[in-house]
Amino acid sequence: MKKVKAKSAENSVEALINDLASKNGQTRESARSSLVAMGKPAIAFLLPLLKERKHKIRWEAVKALGEIADPAAIDGLLQALTDEEFDVRWLAAEGLVAMGSQAVEPLLWELTRMQEKTAVLLRDGAHHILHALGELGENLKSVLTALEDIDFVVKVPPAARYALKSLE
Repeated sequence: MKKVKAKSAENSVEALINDLASKNGQTRESARSSLVAMGKPAIAFLLPLLKERKHKIRWEAVKALGEIADPAAIDGLLQALTDEEFDVRWLAAEGLVAMGSQAVEPLLWELTRMQEKTAVLLRDGAHHILHALGELGENLKSVLTALEDIDFVVKVPPAARYALKSLE
């Protein structure tokens, strides 16, 4: 009996995931709300959607992940900071801001691996997150300053590494 219930629940989640692609906005919003209400179990179904070709699906997935606000979604939201669409990146940054200090260390690790092809996209989101978190230690302020520098691609990774060491 338990296997039937588990299969039924999985089919229900898959139906909600499919509804995120609906042309009807109310259908998408209802599906997203249901997935958010599920919390952490929905994350595994939402993360693969971040690689979808359709912007609307990525947007819905990032919005849901941000609203779930569970640390298990942090890596996916960090990945979405380099999405080609601004609104997806913004939602990812807002989701990470909602997670507060638990998003800082993974963000710093991401900044240590900053790549030139996605640096501008990552910089904007990282700056927003660190700025929105408000009270930052001196080492995090130096990361924020490096993000504002014209030569940020060179200056951010070492500033992020130094900030990580200070968190230990």
